[in-house]
Parts: sequence; C-alpha cells; structure tokens
Amino acid sequence: MTPNGILSALAGSALTTPSLRKNGKQWHVKKSAFRPTAGQTSYEKRAAERKTNAAMKAKEKEMKDEKEDERQRRIQAIKDKRVAKEERERYEQMAQKMHRRRVERVKRREKRNKMLNS
Repeated sequence: MTPNGILSALAGSALTTPSLRKNGKQWHVKKSAFRPTAGQTSYEKRAAERKTNAAMKAKEKEMKDEKEDERQRRIQAIKDKRVAKEERERYEQMAQKMHRRRVERVKRREKRNKMLNS
C-alpha cells in the first residue's frame, strides 16, 4: 500500500468508527438517546426508600435531642452552681457585718419567700 492509500483507509475507518467524532471534538462526552422512562423505579421501591429515610431521620433527630438535652443539663448545672456560690458569698459578707443568728434569720426568711414566689 502507498502512503496515500494508508491515509485514505484511516480516514474511511475514522468516519465509520463510532468512537471518533466527525467534528474532531473527541474530548466532549458522548451524547446518548433521550429515554424518559430510564430512571423510573417502581412505587414499592420508592415507598420502601421513603420508609428507610424516615426511620433514619427519626433516629438522627432522637440522637440530636438527646445530645441537646445533655448539653442543657450541663449548662443548668453550671448556672445552679454559680447561683449557689453567689448566695454563699453574699451570706459570708453579711456574716462579717452582722451577728450569726441574725444572718440565719435572714436566710430562713429569704428561703420562705423563695418558696412562696416559685
């Protein structure tokens, strides 16, 4: 075969070969035929998938709620400790200024008022 014969054979095979494009843009993705029913799944399959997704979301929500409850419990414990510490410091300040029995009376009175208000 002559060099021209080889080129003509290659050119003829290139046009008929489905892997090469005619316009030379081989880097583009091949387009396929539009099939409107290709991605459809059965109702049972979709329903089962929805059910599993709902169960998963419920489990995630439960876990998040547990985590948030634990976080709120820790925050509340810290707040309670701070309030108790402030109250204890306030009574210590009062004890330095007043007699011990008077401080105890004030404590009892405040405790009664706190119970009535809450």
